[in-house]
Amino acid sequence: MGVSGSGKTTVGERVAGRLGVPYADADAFHPPANIRKMSAGTPLDDEDRRPWLDAIASWLAEQAPHGGVVSCSALRRRYRDRLRAGGAPLFFLHLDGSEELIARRMEARTGHFMPRTLLRSQFETLEPLEADEHGAAVSVEGAPEEVAERALEALAR
Repeated sequence: MGVSGSGKTTVGERVAGRLGVPYADADAFHPPANIRKMSAGTPLDDEDRRPWLDAIASWLAEQAPHGGVVSCSALRRRYRDRLRAGGAPLFFLHLDGSEELIARRMEARTGHFMPRTLLRSQFETLEPLEADEHGAAVSVEGAPEEVAERALEALAR
């Protein structure tokens, strides 16, 4: 979980590969209307997110017998609660970094629908993991391999 540009896809793919489990990017679960809205620079509202989160929760439930990794912003507690309601046991890895670092990374990437202009709204929306949530925050400082290694260490704990 984390804001756009935090490395969810890059790190998620590495973690899934190391664990030998399927990987999915939550962006692939967005209906076309959500993609159009975000591409136009308009943040999604909770009604937009509802079918998206339900589709991700269904995928996670399908993977539950063997495990899986999905990268998803899951910025608010209620979104994470909706994912948990799907019934799969979940562990959230919050890819955590400063707005400045993530903005630099977003400016360097190409071919993604999420504009840099929405980053501030993502940080404003972000509700870090609470003490009763099964998960851990992982710094995004360093190379993707280093972040993935920290993520795997958090999972092992």
